[in-house]
Amino acid sequence: MRIVIFLLAVAGIVVSALAFQVHYSNKVQPCDINARWDCGVVNHSRFSMIGPVPVAAIGIAGYLLIALLALARRRGWTLVFALVGLGYALYLSHIEASLLQVWCLYCVISQGIIALISILAIANLARARRPI
Repeated sequence: MRIVIFLLAVAGIVVSALAFQVHYSNKVQPCDINARWDCGVVNHSRFSMIGPVPVAAIGIAGYLLIALLALARRRGWTLVFALVGLGYALYLSHIEASLLQVWCLYCVISQGIIALISILAIANLARARRPI
C-alpha cells in the first residue's frame, strides 16, 4: 500500500507543478475551459499565496513529504500529513466554490488525490495495527 500512496503522491507533485506553472504564467491555460472552470483565475487570486509562497509550491512540498514518509514506512506521520493536506484542500475547495465561484481543474484533481491518499493512509495504519 505504501507504493500506491507513493505513486499517488508523485501524481500530486505533477498536478501541483502544473498549477505552479499557471501561477507564474499569463498565457491561456489548457484548463481554461469556461467561466466556471479556469485555473488562471484561481491561481492568480489573492488566495493563491500564503505570504510570499504560492499554494501550489506548498502542495509540491506536501506531496513530496507524504511520498518520502510512505516510502520510509512512517504510517502514522503519513496519515497526519495526508489529513492536514486534505483539510487544507477542503478549505481551498470552499474558497473556489463560495468566494471565487470558479474551479481549477488541477485543484480538483489534487483534491481527489489527497482524499485517496488519506483513505489509503487510514487503511494502511489500521492494517498495521491489526493483530495477526
